[in-house]
Amino acid sequence: MERYDLIIRGGSVVLPEGVTNVDIGVRDGKIAAIAAALEGEAAQEWDAAGHHVLPGMIDVHVHFSEPGREHWEGFTTGSAMMAAGGCTTFFDMPLNGIPSTVTQEALLDKARIGTEKSFVDFGLWGGLVPGNEEDLQPLAESGVIGFKAFLSTTGNKEFEAVDDMTLLAGMKKIAALGKILALHSESAAITNWLKAEKEAAGLFSADDYLETRPILAEVEAVERALYYSEITGCALHFVHISSAAAVARIEAAKARGMNVTVETCPHYLLFNHDSLCEKGTIAKCAPPLREADEQQRLISLLLEGRFDMLSSDHSPCPYEMKDPKDYNLFQAWGGISGGQFTLLSALELAIAHNVPLEKVAAWTASNPAERFGLADRKGRIAVGMDADLALIQLHQPFTVTEENYYAKHKQSLYIGHTFPSSVAGTIVRGHVVVQDGRVITSTAPEGGWQKP
Repeated sequence: MERYDLIIRGGSVVLPEGVTNVDIGVRDGKIAAIAAALEGEAAQEWDAAGHHVLPGMIDVHVHFSEPGREHWEGFTTGSAMMAAGGCTTFFDMPLNGIPSTVTQEALLDKARIGTEKSFVDFGLWGGLVPGNEEDLQPLAESGVIGFKAFLSTTGNKEFEAVDDMTLLAGMKKIAALGKILALHSESAAITNWLKAEKEAAGLFSADDYLETRPILAEVEAVERALYYSEITGCALHFVHISSAAAVARIEAAKARGMNVTVETCPHYLLFNHDSLCEKGTIAKCAPPLREADEQQRLISLLLEGRFDMLSSDHSPCPYEMKDPKDYNLFQAWGGISGGQFTLLSALELAIAHNVPLEKVAAWTASNPAERFGLADRKGRIAVGMDADLALIQLHQPFTVTEENYYAKHKQSLYIGHTFPSSVAGTIVRGHVVVQDGRVITSTAPEGGWQKP
């Protein structure tokens, strides 16, 4: 009789070809068997009747701030938060920590911290900033997922935006290394000029903030990056795209055969500019939440398959950096705290629009794995793959509170939002990290550094 470490029985399992009721046998961290009424014994069994089993989410875009700013968010609280949301692998961006991940030494130190503290698996982005061109090859050889650069002002003195010459030189080298460049695409010239105009006039309202970061600023930056990509041959990934016009430019580039992908974030799909007007700094991000009509365009684009993936862009900070008593909307830190809710957001949209769950699995797992070199082990429920699983109660509502939000800082745009589904369990390479909706923090973290 076959023996397994874990058998998950009776769940509605989301496979690439559709949803089917099968059992999953796990051995040595891998999916060893998938079958109806799986025969065998296991050290642990999970009755998943009434649950849907999806591949664990891969969130390619989070900002944990360790080392140096763990008081913003670190690997311990951040990875627990990701696990609570059904995420089994996240990619940490290179900025906000001190030092930024722009050298091999900084990368290896961050990997050491993550290995010691993370409850789920993780990948690490390297940075492209002025002056680190010679660091790109060592970073690539050491296992970065890819590189990240900003075309707008970062607000972070440790991680500067790239000028055009740095961008071109960096893209040429990244192309030669066979890596991907992720870009925050807003035109610094446009956004900085408009911001200065508003500040000179003493205008700091939500409407004023939106007007300083118009869709045109995103489109201009996307178009410029695509031109540079054609010249250098560099593969691109556009992060947190917030406008249909920018997606249209990216779609045209794909049609020309360019190597480019695009993500958006749940906050652009579930919320809009009205939230910034109502909630103020908690809802401030860059690019900003768009008007309601643009929000609906973005939802339509997701449903049509125009976005390759969803990511959280979890970008937390201590509340005092957003406190309206001390900072106006222009001065406050910009970033949405919400890494726990990407899979739940995708499920909310799928339920509302009758989207098959295998599409949710593509948005949140298989497409990220394929794009960033993890498809040999992650992103699908199949024999031989890592046993990375999210167990979902599809019609069990979940209302976000400070008590059930695992992030270090509890102030979030999502507080009070009710999702139609809830995460009952999260399994990372066969280790149960979330059970009955609660993160198991009493055992040693088992997360590992994932390299493409």
